[in-house]
Amino acid sequence: MRIKYIYQQLISHISVIIVAFLVVSLVFTHYVEKIVLTLKGQELLEYGVNILDDLQNTSVLNPGENTLYNYANVLGARGISFGLFDTKQNKLVNIGGEISITNSEWNKIRDGKGTVIKRSTYRSNKEVTLVAIPYKVNGEVAGGIVLTSPLSGSREMISQINRYLVYTVFFAFGVALLLSFLLSQIHVKRIKKLQEATSAVAVGNYDVKVPSSNFDEIGELANDFNSMVDNLKESKEAIDALENRRRQFMSDVSHELRTPLTTISGVIEGLTNNMIPEVEKERGLRLVSKEAKRLIRLVNENLDYDKIRSNQVVLMKENIQLQEVLEIIQEQLYTQAEEKRVKIHIDVKEDIMIFADYDRLIQIIINITKNSIQFTENGSIWLRGYENEEKTVIEIEDTGIGMEAAEIENIWKRFYKADISRTNTPYGEFGLGLSIVKQLVQFHEGEIKVASEKGEGTKFTITFPKNK
Repeated sequence: MRIKYIYQQLISHISVIIVAFLVVSLVFTHYVEKIVLTLKGQELLEYGVNILDDLQNTSVLNPGENTLYNYANVLGARGISFGLFDTKQNKLVNIGGEISITNSEWNKIRDGKGTVIKRSTYRSNKEVTLVAIPYKVNGEVAGGIVLTSPLSGSREMISQINRYLVYTVFFAFGVALLLSFLLSQIHVKRIKKLQEATSAVAVGNYDVKVPSSNFDEIGELANDFNSMVDNLKESKEAIDALENRRRQFMSDVSHELRTPLTTISGVIEGLTNNMIPEVEKERGLRLVSKEAKRLIRLVNENLDYDKIRSNQVVLMKENIQLQEVLEIIQEQLYTQAEEKRVKIHIDVKEDIMIFADYDRLIQIIINITKNSIQFTENGSIWLRGYENEEKTVIEIEDTGIGMEAAEIENIWKRFYKADISRTNTPYGEFGLGLSIVKQLVQFHEGEIKVASEKGEGTKFTITFPKNK
């Protein structure tokens, strides 16, 4: 069975209100009735004590007529009856209605056990409040006085109070029902917005937002929902970006691998069919060797990247003389730099040491330097090194074409290429080089930054923590 949330709210609120009002009404009615009857008994007790005190100057057995007459007028107007009895339960005086007393009540008075107060009892088929007070002479019980007052007036007052209570209950119930309906409507609307937003997210719309607050749990749920949608949106954007990069990667792979494979296939076919002159065969074999090595570099770079991303790289750190490393880089890249008419300068003190894995350090610096050579022509590249108290710093600065701010943010991404037309480079054919560099620097617990302006060159700054 399906019950709407608003009806569940109304039923639960109404049930609580009804139970609460019933309990309060019963307790209040009982309390009021108890108070009224108690006050009535105390009133009769006070009258009885006053009557006995005034009769002390005469005699209880022969009471003064004036005294009894005065009390008869006062008590008669209030509907109170009273009578005097001796120890043998003989009625000496009876004023007002017929006074009677039961044997059990009289025995308590006669035995001197104290005053008898009955807030509600019946005499002559009428409900009355009864008070019986013993009267003592010289320490001995000489008789007693009994006062009764009908409860019809008190019952009418209690009934009237109950009627007003019922009116109040209905009025409060109506107000509570209205407020409960309004509050339920508000909650249902908030939940409905969440439901509609959830349906929108389910069909792929991640731009939805629901009003949120910290007022209650529904507001906090809305906060969490908005955070979830933001995360889903970011994930979708990341997936879309990854898919775009994958497509670009496949395009790059097709382009980068097709060229060397076509060259190798053509040269081999020419050699097989004796289509290449004898004097050109050696040149053709060198071309095949060069293109095969290029393919190996492409494959190894991808494998290296996946190994780094899966944390399978183990670093063998040691203290290395930085000047020696930079000189090796200068020597290895001399030919490539000469082809672009670029000069590589070294600026580092002989005693500067760096704590790193030797092979990976070479890979980091040579990757960045080759990147600088590629985008620099008729210029210079500086390889600098210095240290402070906690870190060793390497700077690689060129006078190349530079980059715009948007490009700087993307150079660390896998498959990204700042220049789409870039081809035939030993590293970075797929834009993996700088992504690998950043991962390796982070493995060394280091940091890498880049500063560049279009047409003003680029500077990479790498910091490595010292050996502690």
